[in-house]
Amino acid sequence: MNPIKHIPNTITSMNLLCGVLGVIFTFQGALDLAFYLMILAAVFDFLDGFAARMLKAYSPMGKELDSLADLISFGLLPALMIHRRLVEGGMTGFWIYVPVIICIFSALRLAKFNVDDRQSENFLGLPTPACAMWCGSLIYAADRGVMTVAGLLSERYIMIIAPVVLAILLVSEIPMFSMKFKKGSEYNRLRLCFIGVIAASSVAILALNINWSYIVLLTFTAYIILNLLRALFSIRFNRK
Repeated sequence: MNPIKHIPNTITSMNLLCGVLGVIFTFQGALDLAFYLMILAAVFDFLDGFAARMLKAYSPMGKELDSLADLISFGLLPALMIHRRLVEGGMTGFWIYVPVIICIFSALRLAKFNVDDRQSENFLGLPTPACAMWCGSLIYAADRGVMTVAGLLSERYIMIIAPVVLAILLVSEIPMFSMKFKKGSEYNRLRLCFIGVIAASSVAILALNINWSYIVLLTFTAYIILNLLRALFSIRFNRK
Protein backbone atom coordinates (compact mmCIF):
# COMPACT_ATOMS: atom_id res chain seq x y z
CA MET A 1 0.00 0.00 0.00
CA ASN A 2 1.31 3.40 -1.01
CA PRO A 3 0.58 5.91 1.83
CA ILE A 4 1.22 8.87 -0.46
CA LYS A 5 -2.00 8.27 -2.37
CA HIS A 6 -3.98 8.86 0.84
CA ILE A 7 -2.58 12.37 1.40
CA PRO A 8 -5.18 14.19 -0.79
CA ASN A 9 -8.07 12.34 0.88
CA THR A 10 -6.64 13.16 4.31
CA ILE A 11 -6.57 16.85 3.39
CA THR A 12 -10.14 16.59 2.09
CA SER A 13 -11.15 15.03 5.41
CA MET A 14 -9.72 18.10 7.16
CA ASN A 15 -12.01 20.21 4.97
CA LEU A 16 -14.93 18.10 6.16
CA LEU A 17 -13.82 18.38 9.79
CA CYS A 18 -13.74 22.18 9.53
CA GLY A 19 -17.24 22.17 8.04
CA VAL A 20 -18.66 19.97 10.80
CA LEU A 21 -17.05 22.08 13.52
CA GLY A 22 -18.34 25.19 11.81
CA VAL A 23 -21.88 23.79 11.95
CA ILE A 24 -21.46 23.07 15.67
CA PHE A 25 -20.21 26.58 16.39
CA THR A 26 -23.09 28.02 14.36
CA PHE A 27 -25.58 26.18 16.56
CA GLN A 28 -23.77 27.67 19.56
CA GLY A 29 -24.06 31.17 18.10
CA ALA A 30 -20.31 31.59 17.50
CA LEU A 31 -20.64 32.81 13.90
CA ASP A 32 -17.17 34.36 13.89
CA LEU A 33 -15.54 31.00 14.68
CA ALA A 34 -17.75 29.34 12.08
CA PHE A 35 -16.45 31.77 9.45
CA TYR A 36 -12.83 31.16 10.44
CA LEU A 37 -13.42 27.44 10.00
CA MET A 38 -15.05 28.07 6.62
CA ILE A 39 -11.93 29.91 5.48
CA LEU A 40 -9.76 27.05 6.74
CA ALA A 41 -11.99 24.57 4.92
CA ALA A 42 -11.48 26.57 1.71
CA VAL A 43 -7.70 26.35 2.19
CA PHE A 44 -7.91 22.57 2.58
CA ASP A 45 -10.22 22.42 -0.45
CA PHE A 46 -7.52 24.11 -2.53
CA LEU A 47 -4.71 22.00 -1.10
CA ASP A 48 -6.34 18.62 -1.69
CA GLY A 49 -6.61 19.25 -5.42
CA PHE A 50 -3.09 20.67 -5.51
CA ALA A 51 -1.75 17.61 -3.67
CA ALA A 52 -3.62 15.24 -5.97
CA ARG A 53 -2.07 16.90 -9.03
CA MET A 54 1.42 17.04 -7.56
CA LEU A 55 1.38 13.46 -6.29
CA LYS A 56 -0.66 12.13 -9.22
CA ALA A 57 -3.00 10.58 -6.70
CA TYR A 58 -6.36 11.04 -8.40
CA SER A 59 -9.08 8.56 -7.46
CA PRO A 60 -12.85 8.22 -7.95
CA MET A 61 -13.20 8.02 -4.16
CA GLY A 62 -11.32 11.29 -3.74
CA LYS A 63 -13.63 13.05 -6.18
CA GLU A 64 -16.73 11.87 -4.33
CA LEU A 65 -15.25 12.63 -0.90
CA ASP A 66 -14.38 16.12 -2.05
CA SER A 67 -17.97 16.79 -3.07
CA LEU A 68 -19.33 15.41 0.21
CA ALA A 69 -16.94 17.62 2.20
CA ASP A 70 -17.84 20.66 0.08
CA LEU A 71 -21.54 20.07 0.66
CA ILE A 72 -21.02 20.38 4.42
CA SER A 73 -18.43 23.18 4.44
CA PHE A 74 -19.81 25.26 1.57
CA GLY A 75 -23.45 24.20 1.38
CA LEU A 76 -24.84 23.39 4.81
CA LEU A 77 -22.58 25.72 6.83
CA PRO A 78 -23.39 29.01 5.01
CA ALA A 79 -27.10 28.13 4.95
CA LEU A 80 -27.12 27.58 8.72
CA MET A 81 -25.08 30.74 9.35
CA ILE A 82 -27.59 32.90 7.49
CA HIS A 83 -30.50 31.11 9.20
CA ARG A 84 -28.93 31.72 12.61
CA ARG A 85 -28.32 35.40 11.84
CA LEU A 86 -31.93 35.89 10.74
CA VAL A 87 -33.20 34.23 13.93
CA GLU A 88 -30.88 36.35 16.07
CA GLY A 89 -32.17 39.43 14.22
CA GLY A 90 -35.70 38.67 15.38
CA MET A 91 -37.12 37.37 12.12
CA THR A 92 -39.65 34.53 12.34
CA GLY A 93 -41.86 32.47 10.06
CA PHE A 94 -41.19 31.16 6.58
CA TRP A 95 -38.39 33.60 5.76
CA ILE A 96 -35.85 32.18 8.20
CA TYR A 97 -35.86 28.92 6.22
CA VAL A 98 -35.15 30.51 2.83
CA PRO A 99 -31.34 30.12 3.24
CA VAL A 100 -31.77 26.32 3.19
CA ILE A 101 -32.02 26.68 -0.59
CA ILE A 102 -28.25 27.24 -0.67
CA CYS A 103 -27.63 23.77 0.74
CA ILE A 104 -30.03 22.10 -1.68
CA PHE A 105 -28.69 23.84 -4.77
CA SER A 106 -25.10 23.29 -3.64
CA ALA A 107 -25.83 19.56 -3.66
CA LEU A 108 -27.25 19.84 -7.18
CA ARG A 109 -24.26 21.89 -8.31
CA LEU A 110 -21.74 19.39 -6.88
CA ALA A 111 -23.55 16.40 -8.37
CA LYS A 112 -23.60 18.15 -11.74
CA PHE A 113 -19.88 18.92 -11.50
CA ASN A 114 -19.03 15.26 -10.88
CA VAL A 115 -20.69 14.10 -14.10
CA ASP A 116 -19.97 17.11 -16.34
CA ASP A 117 -16.85 16.73 -18.49
CA ARG A 118 -17.05 20.38 -19.61
CA GLN A 119 -15.72 21.68 -16.28
CA SER A 120 -12.17 20.34 -16.36
CA GLU A 121 -10.54 23.79 -16.73
CA ASN A 122 -13.26 26.23 -15.69
CA PHE A 123 -16.72 26.08 -14.14
CA LEU A 124 -20.28 26.25 -15.35
CA GLY A 125 -22.19 27.95 -12.60
CA LEU A 126 -20.95 29.51 -9.38
CA PRO A 127 -18.50 27.26 -7.46
CA THR A 128 -19.76 26.31 -4.00
CA PRO A 129 -16.70 27.74 -2.15
CA ALA A 130 -17.25 31.15 -3.79
CA CYS A 131 -20.92 31.10 -2.78
CA ALA A 132 -20.06 30.10 0.78
CA MET A 133 -17.31 32.66 1.23
CA TRP A 134 -19.58 35.46 0.02
CA CYS A 135 -22.23 34.43 2.54
CA GLY A 136 -19.74 33.87 5.34
CA SER A 137 -18.02 37.24 4.95
CA LEU A 138 -21.38 39.03 4.93
CA ILE A 139 -22.46 37.23 8.10
CA TYR A 140 -19.12 37.96 9.78
CA ALA A 141 -19.34 41.66 8.96
CA ALA A 142 -22.89 41.83 10.29
CA ASP A 143 -22.10 39.76 13.38
CA ARG A 144 -19.10 41.94 14.26
CA GLY A 145 -21.12 45.11 13.76
CA VAL A 146 -18.84 46.48 11.05
CA MET A 147 -21.58 47.06 8.50
CA THR A 148 -22.86 50.58 7.83
CA VAL A 149 -26.13 51.76 9.33
CA ALA A 150 -27.80 51.45 5.94
CA GLY A 151 -26.35 47.97 5.59
CA LEU A 152 -27.68 46.89 8.95
CA LEU A 153 -31.13 48.23 8.12
CA SER A 154 -31.24 46.23 4.90
CA GLU A 155 -29.37 43.22 6.26
CA ARG A 156 -32.36 40.94 6.69
CA TYR A 157 -33.57 41.63 3.16
CA ILE A 158 -30.13 40.92 1.71
CA MET A 159 -29.97 37.64 3.61
CA ILE A 160 -33.31 36.55 2.17
CA ILE A 161 -32.77 37.67 -1.43
CA ALA A 162 -29.10 36.69 -1.74
CA PRO A 163 -29.62 32.94 -1.12
CA VAL A 164 -32.16 32.79 -3.94
CA VAL A 165 -29.87 34.64 -6.36
CA LEU A 166 -26.86 32.55 -5.36
CA ALA A 167 -28.84 29.32 -5.70
CA ILE A 168 -29.74 30.22 -9.28
CA LEU A 169 -26.10 31.02 -10.06
CA LEU A 170 -24.96 27.70 -8.56
CA VAL A 171 -26.90 25.63 -11.10
CA SER A 172 -26.67 28.06 -14.01
CA GLU A 173 -24.79 27.42 -17.25
CA ILE A 174 -22.82 30.66 -16.92
CA PRO A 175 -19.08 30.05 -17.55
CA MET A 176 -16.98 31.05 -14.55
CA PHE A 177 -13.21 30.96 -14.53
CA SER A 178 -11.10 28.98 -12.11
CA MET A 179 -7.75 30.26 -10.85
CA LYS A 180 -5.81 27.56 -12.70
CA PHE A 181 -3.52 29.39 -15.12
CA LYS A 182 -2.97 27.41 -18.32
CA LYS A 183 -0.81 28.37 -21.26
CA GLY A 184 -2.90 29.79 -24.09
CA SER A 185 -6.11 29.94 -22.06
CA GLU A 186 -8.50 32.73 -23.05
CA TYR A 187 -9.28 33.19 -19.35
CA ASN A 188 -5.72 34.11 -18.30
CA ARG A 189 -6.25 37.81 -18.99
CA LEU A 190 -9.46 37.77 -16.95
CA ARG A 191 -7.66 36.00 -14.11
CA LEU A 192 -4.93 38.64 -14.09
CA CYS A 193 -7.55 41.42 -14.15
CA PHE A 194 -9.32 39.79 -11.20
CA ILE A 195 -6.10 39.54 -9.20
CA GLY A 196 -5.26 43.18 -9.97
CA VAL A 197 -8.67 44.43 -8.86
CA ILE A 198 -8.51 42.46 -5.61
CA ALA A 199 -4.94 43.55 -4.85
CA ALA A 200 -5.77 47.23 -5.36
CA SER A 201 -9.00 46.98 -3.37
CA SER A 202 -7.28 45.12 -0.52
CA VAL A 203 -4.62 47.82 -0.21
CA ALA A 204 -7.32 50.52 -0.16
CA ILE A 205 -9.41 48.69 2.46
CA LEU A 206 -6.41 48.12 4.73
CA ALA A 207 -5.21 51.70 4.26
CA LEU A 208 -8.62 53.01 5.28
CA ASN A 209 -8.59 50.69 8.31
CA ILE A 210 -11.78 48.93 7.21
CA ASN A 211 -12.49 45.46 8.63
CA TRP A 212 -10.63 42.72 6.71
CA SER A 213 -13.85 40.76 6.08
CA TYR A 214 -14.71 43.30 3.41
CA ILE A 215 -11.73 42.07 1.41
CA VAL A 216 -13.28 38.61 1.30
CA LEU A 217 -16.73 39.99 0.51
CA LEU A 218 -15.37 42.24 -2.21
CA THR A 219 -13.24 39.46 -3.68
CA PHE A 220 -16.14 37.14 -4.32
CA THR A 221 -18.50 39.95 -5.32
CA ALA A 222 -15.96 40.96 -7.96
CA TYR A 223 -15.62 37.33 -9.04
CA ILE A 224 -19.36 37.02 -9.63
CA ILE A 225 -19.67 40.39 -11.39
CA LEU A 226 -16.68 39.78 -13.69
CA ASN A 227 -18.07 36.44 -14.80
CA LEU A 228 -21.56 37.82 -15.33
CA LEU A 229 -20.20 40.72 -17.40
CA ARG A 230 -18.10 38.37 -19.51
CA ALA A 231 -21.10 36.14 -20.12
CA LEU A 232 -23.23 39.16 -21.05
CA PHE A 233 -20.68 40.54 -23.50
CA SER A 234 -20.17 37.08 -25.01
CA ILE A 235 -23.90 36.80 -25.71
CA ARG A 236 -23.99 40.25 -27.32
CA PHE A 237 -20.89 39.50 -29.40
CA ASN A 238 -22.28 36.17 -30.62
CA ARG A 239 -25.53 37.82 -31.67
CA LYS A 240 -23.61 40.27 -33.85
